[in-house]
Amino acid sequence: MTKDPYRYFRIEASELLDQLAKNVLDLEKGSFGAELVMRLLRLAHTLKGAARVVKQSEIADLAHGLEDTLTPYRDGAQAFPREHVDSVLAALDAIAARLAQLPTPNNPDASASALVPDSAAIPAISAVRVVRADLIEVDMLLEGLGEIGNELGGVRRAIDSMERIRNLASQISVQHAIPQAKLNAASEEMCSLLATLERNMSAGILRIDRELREARDAAERLRLVPIASIFNTLERTARDAANITGKQVEFQASGGDVRIEGTILDTVQSALIQLVRNAVAHGIEMKALRSALGKPAIGRITLEVERRGYRAWFRCKDDGAGVDLDAVRRALYKKGISPIDTEKLDAGALMALLLKGGISTTSVVTEISGRGIGLDLVREAMQGLDGEVVARTESGHGTAIELSVPLSLAALDVLIVENVGYVAALPLDSVRCTLRIASEEIVHAPDGEFVLYEGKQIPFAPLYLGNPQKAVRSKSNFASRALTAVVVATGDALFAVAVERLCGMDTVVLRALPPSCPADPIVLGVYLDEEGNPRMVLNPDTLVAQRGSGNANTEGDSLPRSGSSQMSSAPILIIDDSLTTRMLECSILESAGFVVEMAACAEDGLDMARRGSYALFLVDVEMPGMDGFSFVKHTQADPLLREVPSILVTSCNSAEDRRRGKECGARAYIVKGEFDQVEFLERVTELVQR
Repeated sequence: MTKDPYRYFRIEASELLDQLAKNVLDLEKGSFGAELVMRLLRLAHTLKGAARVVKQSEIADLAHGLEDTLTPYRDGAQAFPREHVDSVLAALDAIAARLAQLPTPNNPDASASALVPDSAAIPAISAVRVVRADLIEVDMLLEGLGEIGNELGGVRRAIDSMERIRNLASQISVQHAIPQAKLNAASEEMCSLLATLERNMSAGILRIDRELREARDAAERLRLVPIASIFNTLERTARDAANITGKQVEFQASGGDVRIEGTILDTVQSALIQLVRNAVAHGIEMKALRSALGKPAIGRITLEVERRGYRAWFRCKDDGAGVDLDAVRRALYKKGISPIDTEKLDAGALMALLLKGGISTTSVVTEISGRGIGLDLVREAMQGLDGEVVARTESGHGTAIELSVPLSLAALDVLIVENVGYVAALPLDSVRCTLRIASEEIVHAPDGEFVLYEGKQIPFAPLYLGNPQKAVRSKSNFASRALTAVVVATGDALFAVAVERLCGMDTVVLRALPPSCPADPIVLGVYLDEEGNPRMVLNPDTLVAQRGSGNANTEGDSLPRSGSSQMSSAPILIIDDSLTTRMLECSILESAGFVVEMAACAEDGLDMARRGSYALFLVDVEMPGMDGFSFVKHTQADPLLREVPSILVTSCNSAEDRRRGKECGARAYIVKGEFDQVEFLERVTELVQR
């Protein structure tokens, strides 16, 4: 692994920048004193020294400039001017920008693409999340790992018993040379040893499984970040937006001790930045107007955070004018919706439309508002996290927007289901209940099927995990038997999805798909089942949205199904150095009824090809050692292999790569970034059946 010379400097500098920003904002709020200035000087001096150690002279010079600005006020005799606060914050932004430019092993050219913040920029979001681990949590993790080691000792002792059984079996195998009494004794001892071994192994495996779960839980807790770590950035956002608009705003936050996963917090932070900017631009009134209305001259934005079960809730509220619902109706009219229709929409419906984006109630485009895309970005961010967003407004009293996200996406409680041969999982907190539905209970309408749930009709459709544009409706199943349905809830929307089988509940480790394997937005991520097969975790929000757009009702060709008489009996050989890609392709092909074998490099694949019989080679191009082009050339030069077709599956999409693939003899060329499961299976089926 390539070493990162700036690894620890990034961590230290990020933490120092957070502390500097917090203390400068405290200074601006009137918490002036020699002690606070001295604290800022110490932080700046530490940052300067650390930068010089790693030879980052620009950052060191900026930190030295901070010292020069702060030094005249170290005795607390004179007030710290407002313009100096602006210059210090600008210097911190410049340092953060240069910190982001530092090259990393994965991105050695980072400096070439880094952006330098302008006057409208929001304070940089640190690329490094500094997590302070509780020593008690670390001890729990180490203790759990130690217990696992002890349990493995018991498994090793069981291996000794297995050796004894092997010796006894050897004696029995030459029974003609052993007296019957001794043979019976050996047989009884072997049975006793086997029974003891089974008990010990079963108990040991259960204990190891329990200890592993506890160790995993402890490790996951170490990954959680306190939400208070984003409060400084949000306060800066409110301050800078107020300066741009000429308003006066104070920001208050509570609940910072709630901890969530760092990657989730990054997305939530981006959403909250947008909400805070919206609150300043659209909610908080100008000072004179607030005074005339009897409100405090300084507007207030509050952020309340609390944990509810396995989710974190954020409530961002301002005490401004509230959303102008008449202005929203006028904006809708400009987009082609008649006044009669807009008048029928209540406040809740109008706020829901605002969240969909594309609606702006201001005619002036500024640095922080006017484009009508802000709330849409918030909604999309929440959908990507299996989150929720709800907006409420009250005229003259402000607007409140609530966000809800899971504490962690690493470990997720799910309901596992199966339909038409596919196994997938739904986040358990989105499952309202399961139902048994008789075919006559299904209401057929022009816009789809519906079922009755708690006195009202909700949309109903079968779960289909292929391309929704080519899904085949299971109308024959609807008419022939009772169905199992899972009622999924997202926000205020309910949707009943039909499945063939409920496989049970589990806690899974959610993994993101790699960029080379893009998936439909319905896929939240994947997990590995007990046999190591990748399975999809579905996004309830997208599932409901696709049903609402009619995707579930489209008709077309079905995917090849398991047990098809057209499938070749010879296996398909997958050759790819990426475990994720191998397993994903294997899962797709096996679900379609193909037999699959795999190799992790072209050399092993070529050896397997020469020893076995295959219907198709599915080959990655870029691999260590022999590449995919060379593999295909070797097979084409071999009289026994030249009739076996090859498909190149790669992230390379240049005309030159396609030309090379054709010249070496590949029958098809599939780009991972353009991967379509249905087209993939159609091409595989076509080549296998030739």
